[in-house]
Amino acid sequence: MSFAIIQTGGKQYKVSASEILKIERLKESVGKTVEFKKILLLNNDKETEIGTPTIEGAKVEAKILKNGKNKTILVFKKRRRKNSRKKFGHRQQISLIKIMKIFSKNGKLIAEAKDLNKEKSQKAIPEKKEMAEKKKAEVPKQEKTKTKKKPLSKSKK
Repeated sequence: MSFAIIQTGGKQYKVSASEILKIERLKESVGKTVEFKKILLLNNDKETEIGTPTIEGAKVEAKILKNGKNKTILVFKKRRRKNSRKKFGHRQQISLIKIMKIFSKNGKLIAEAKDLNKEKSQKAIPEKKEMAEKKKAEVPKQEKTKTKKKPLSKSKK
């Protein structure tokens, strides 16, 4: 299984094709393709390449799925015996990305994400129609019978 170690937002991430990551927010909009050129290490099944500090010419392509905020982190500060407390929260801006392709330094494609959504959607449409037809054929219409319920009578004594 091939992977790469990239650097973005001051952090390093080990990524492989078709992986989904939360990273520091990127300026690009949703649906755009971004390239990460700070590749620190590349590994395909046969060989490993280590950068000094980065590998020139290597890149990783990713697609931005969502821009949003991460979970809330509560920050609580207290000074003992001073009757002083502060409580507030922080939500870090993040981007959700999917790794699409990993390229080596000479431009050779090492790994590519398989797009399962397209395959599933193409297969799912005929299957749904077939399933609906089978259900109609199997289940006959049931006649509804109306039964009147007798009201409860309260007897006074």
